[in-house]
Amino acid sequence: MWLLMPLLISLLVIVCLLMILAILMQRPKNEGLGAAFGGGLTDNLFGAQTTTVLTKFTVWMGGIFFALTLLISVLQVRATAGPTAIQKQLLKSPPPAASPAK
Repeated sequence: MWLLMPLLISLLVIVCLLMILAILMQRPKNEGLGAAFGGGLTDNLFGAQTTTVLTKFTVWMGGIFFALTLLISVLQVRATAGPTAIQKQLLKSPPPAASPAK
């Protein structure tokens, strides 16, 4: 478990960086940020169907991002799950004495 969490967090960071790159490389309809990186660069690099490929890649990276985030949160909760300080204190105290019924 001690090796799994840093590995999953590192993988999550890599997925985040890949997702950022894929989103920045996509050409928006109004040529906003995509034009800053050279308008036709992605067409020359990946071919004419760049938007389709980048859109599918972004969707896959988004799905992997959410799955990794969910997995990390579940593993973290299970690793830290245990009795709280109040529960420990209640377990240490003796049970209340039963009062005699009249």
